[in-house]
Amino acid sequence: MNKRNRMSSKYDAILYDLDGTITDSIPLIMNCFHLAYMNVMGEVPRTDEDLMSYIGKPLISTFSDVHDEKTAQALFEAYLNVNEKMLANNELKLFDGVMDSLIRLHEAGVRQGIVTSKRRVSLMYTIDLNNMGYLFEQLTVMEDTKEHKPSGEPLIYSARQMGIDDMSRILYVGDATVDYQCALNCGADFALVDWTRMNKADFYQYGTPRILTSLDELL
Repeated sequence: MNKRNRMSSKYDAILYDLDGTITDSIPLIMNCFHLAYMNVMGEVPRTDEDLMSYIGKPLISTFSDVHDEKTAQALFEAYLNVNEKMLANNELKLFDGVMDSLIRLHEAGVRQGIVTSKRRVSLMYTIDLNNMGYLFEQLTVMEDTKEHKPSGEPLIYSARQMGIDDMSRILYVGDATVDYQCALNCGADFALVDWTRMNKADFYQYGTPRILTSLDELL
């Protein structure tokens, strides 16, 4: 990006959540939750609404906040087993048009990165299978920080890795309320993707979100 563009741009970098923002992963995630519970407990004792509320947080929290340590660990391992098989089989797809938008942003000189609560090995299935690693300057995953969303630490870590100290110069694009909270908790701006599968009304308790109908609007 040339000097003129840097001076005229509101942000130094755009960071994205992955699940539900770049990838249409919510149906796959819910399927993995169900399969994990059926494999370990023979039933799914929780509602989909409850399980959906954990999306965006580290996976282990989904189970350890509700079950004893042994059960939580068994569910965690069962989930990873089915999930990684699906990821390796390229069953996780990008939302229509997202890849083209990311390429246009990259070609325009926009610095981009991913901030996700997924483990690195899970993220890299998606990155490698879609040949999109060159689009992102920074990939921040669960292992990189002690605190996770809704804490602002993952965004702060990402910005520091990119040499950015002013968090108001960061835009975080996501689909879940924990993404919005993460941005608010570190002074970054937030934009909600219109294709979120979450209840949009839940976001307004934190303020009126900017809503993107396409990532091209970031240009």
